[in-house]
Amino acid sequence: MYILIISLVLILALIAMRVANDLKIPQLLLFMLLGVSFNFFGVDFTNYAFSNQVASLALMFIIFYGGFGTKWKMSKPVAKEAIILSFFGTIFTALITGFFVYLVFNFSLLEALLLGSIIGSTDYASVSDVLASRNLKLKYNTDSLLELESGSNDPTAYTMVILFVTLLQGENINVPSLILLQIGLGLALGFVLGWIFIRLLDYLKTKEGMEVILLAAAALFTYEFTNQIGGNGYLAVYIFGIYIGNKEFVGKRGVVFFFDSFTSLAQIGLFFLLGLLSNPSSIVEMMPIAFVIMMFMTLIARPAAIYGLMFPFKMKKDQLAVIAFAGLRGAAAIAFAISVVNSNTPNINDLYHIVFDICLLSSLIQGGLLPVLSKKTDMVDPEVSSLRNFNSLQDKSDVGFLATKIKADSHLANAYIRDINLAFDFIIAKILRQDDTIVPHGDIQLQAGDIIVLAGRSYFDVVGTDLLEFRINDYNKWVNKEIKDIKLDRDSLIVLVLRDDNELVVPNGDTRILEGDTVLVLEAKGIEA
Repeated sequence: MYILIISLVLILALIAMRVANDLKIPQLLLFMLLGVSFNFFGVDFTNYAFSNQVASLALMFIIFYGGFGTKWKMSKPVAKEAIILSFFGTIFTALITGFFVYLVFNFSLLEALLLGSIIGSTDYASVSDVLASRNLKLKYNTDSLLELESGSNDPTAYTMVILFVTLLQGENINVPSLILLQIGLGLALGFVLGWIFIRLLDYLKTKEGMEVILLAAAALFTYEFTNQIGGNGYLAVYIFGIYIGNKEFVGKRGVVFFFDSFTSLAQIGLFFLLGLLSNPSSIVEMMPIAFVIMMFMTLIARPAAIYGLMFPFKMKKDQLAVIAFAGLRGAAAIAFAISVVNSNTPNINDLYHIVFDICLLSSLIQGGLLPVLSKKTDMVDPEVSSLRNFNSLQDKSDVGFLATKIKADSHLANAYIRDINLAFDFIIAKILRQDDTIVPHGDIQLQAGDIIVLAGRSYFDVVGTDLLEFRINDYNKWVNKEIKDIKLDRDSLIVLVLRDDNELVVPNGDTRILEGDTVLVLEAKGIEA
């Protein structure tokens, strides 16, 4: 029976995703309502212990993949601001909200601060879901800032939740020691275990698809080992994800495909579980309190934290407005609420249904208005959005794109488009000249330094064995060697070398492999140094 219910939930969730896209509403909102709807069919599910394990596991993988998908080169320009917001912004938002709840509602101070901590972190999955569904990209690296902030602020909120739960249970606790252990061990183990497992991955040279199993096991180990010795497992697995995700390794594309789908499943499960554990009458009863708290957080608490902390960085007012409004509550708040209920903490008001209503209202109101606000404040970057469509075509069809730079001594320098006879079935799709994009009409003359983008039918190797792409790290046996000195299997060939400055090198025997190069190898079997 349970298998039948699970399969039905997944099918309905996929239908809900399509309906949400058609109606231009957040998908996660419908997942929550889907869980609530099961209560009307006699499904009475109140197993918080089991739900806590599932929620913690799901959140762990969501946080890991959030780190894995964070491109440090894109995030680095806004890293300082994002880290400040993820730590101090979360603390200030939680404390301001907690004191408001204490003063306005019938909560003890510790309960109020606990509630503020549960809902103190933002959910980038919810934000990116809203922006992606409207095909919006934000100016000034704002989406990169939001990605890094929201991906890294869950551990801060979790540490605060542990702190206030412990205090409510009447246990003696050394607050500075707790914070130091949580953050210190989380950071250290995330980096150390990332360093170890990326080398283990390179050493094992697993079969196709087995990289997913190794990384899933490594993420689980990082999370649980850190928790067992008193560190913050969520922080450790996020740092681990960033470290691994910014390294190149064989089979990485397959890992991305798997975790992209798996984390979507985890989010569906979390929001459905939140709805399933809820009681419809309690949802209605707690709605007024939740509405007041959500509006206070949206209009006062988070904006106060954002504007105060970002004042030294001289950000534009429109950018600050979007960042302040983008604080949607989501997966982390759900998991933390379930863990608090499961902890049997005494004298707790109905925090669970308050959190449910806040997530529901946040998804509905903030999720619905964020695209409108982004457009009204002129924060949408149309050029980046169109590039995203260009890339979407590549992702969803057999069309592929190649870019190459015209050198001064190339026969293409000063040539007209109409005079170029391209080999095979390729076409020049566009020309990039400094900061301008040029439509490649026949009377356009190419110049040295131009980057031409070629379009044609792409080839994708499903199992990843015929063409392997990997990055040369400092410990790689090929680093600083000429290709003629690298021993390859008879059936292997180094096809292309891509340098960090986007220079595409067509290799020959005298080409030297450098640290940071991305190498494309055909039929790489039995490779030796």
